[in-house]
Amino acid sequence: MTDGRTVEDLLRELAPRVLGTFAHRLGDFEACEDAVQEALIAAARHWPEQGVPENPRGWLLRTAAHRYTDRMRSETARRRREERVAREPSQAAGPAEDDTLAVLFMCCHPALTPASAIALTLRAVGGLTTAQIAAAHLVPEATMAQRISRAKQRLKASSARFEVPVPGAPDWPARLGSVLHVLYLLFNEGYTASGGPVLHRAELSGEAVRLARQVHRLLPDEGEVAGLLALMLLTEARRPARTGPHGELIPLADQDRTLWNRRLVQEGSALLIGTFAKDERPGTRGKGAQPGASARRGRPGAYRLQAAIAAVHATAGRAQDTDWPQIHGLYEVLEHVTGNPLVTLNRAVALAMADGPTAALALLDRLAADDRGALADHHRMHAVRAHLLEMAGDPIPAMHHYRQAAALTTSTPERRYLTTKAAHLYESSPLPPDRRATTHTPRG
Repeated sequence: MTDGRTVEDLLRELAPRVLGTFAHRLGDFEACEDAVQEALIAAARHWPEQGVPENPRGWLLRTAAHRYTDRMRSETARRRREERVAREPSQAAGPAEDDTLAVLFMCCHPALTPASAIALTLRAVGGLTTAQIAAAHLVPEATMAQRISRAKQRLKASSARFEVPVPGAPDWPARLGSVLHVLYLLFNEGYTASGGPVLHRAELSGEAVRLARQVHRLLPDEGEVAGLLALMLLTEARRPARTGPHGELIPLADQDRTLWNRRLVQEGSALLIGTFAKDERPGTRGKGAQPGASARRGRPGAYRLQAAIAAVHATAGRAQDTDWPQIHGLYEVLEHVTGNPLVTLNRAVALAMADGPTAALALLDRLAADDRGALADHHRMHAVRAHLLEMAGDPIPAMHHYRQAAALTTSTPERRYLTTKAAHLYESSPLPPDRRATTHTPRG
């Protein structure tokens, strides 16, 4: 390679484009995806030794065509498709069309569960093998292969069309929302793993950022696309400071901010500022505005609001310089937009930092009453209550909630952090040991 890219980088870039071209012409997403995967495996095996061909996309298309025809040869009902595939080598020399977005919309179809959509996206758009995806999700390869197979079967049964929905169409917000939601979940799983021995799975968060860049490049005028990418960049910038030398979790307030990636902070901040600047461009509102422009830019959605919160954190040189009233205000708007109780949990923390723990604990009590127990067994509810109680100078109830949170989380680094917090409160408590063990936590 002469441009600094590895064979793996090139294959990951070409994977969705080759699949998009193949599936667009043949219409059989499941069979095409299998054939392209076989072509990618063949390329990964031969190119490092034999060199990258002059037309790598054409090579992959021809190889996938051969794999496809091998599978279809015994099926006489598909002879017309086989003949179309046989002509593929002459078509491969034509201009390359980028159908990445169509592939991504297909993989994130609403008919799929989020877990299936993430797996299929990593394979079809990310260019990862089934073994790599299985390793990233800590499941056996056979289990992941079954998940991907079921996802493709569900797509086939749903008669999903291989196309990008038209922006402004009635189903456009929902379809684009599905794509962004899958990328958001993928990033979150990589940034804070839901379970297992490590806090981060950098390969997942990195892939989410890469795919979000592609979507933003293809849809530069979509405010929430830019907002999601900005959120990822501003959040990912903090990753080097989130763990200690032994993988232990370091909370935001205690992080060494000199370790934050300033390049990602600057890029994410500029991207976010750009989305709001475009809101104010002449002609984007009122008479003469482009159809759908106000809906696509206009009022900030959940991703831009979260990016704005991340940007406030990023601009604080020290933890004590954080503008907590502004963050609390942004969380209030985000809470109104999403109605998500986890947002309310975050707002409670911001409220405590801005106005003290008493008001925040009252907010948490209201949330517990209104939520009807949905968050009762969520480790974050107990962790936030423990933090607020500790701030309020009530160490024994705080200790018990830290212990409950530790018992509920499936993340080893989080469990160790929460257990350590409980142990420190136990050791520093002025009460005798027998009272520490029998003091009960308040309900709610």
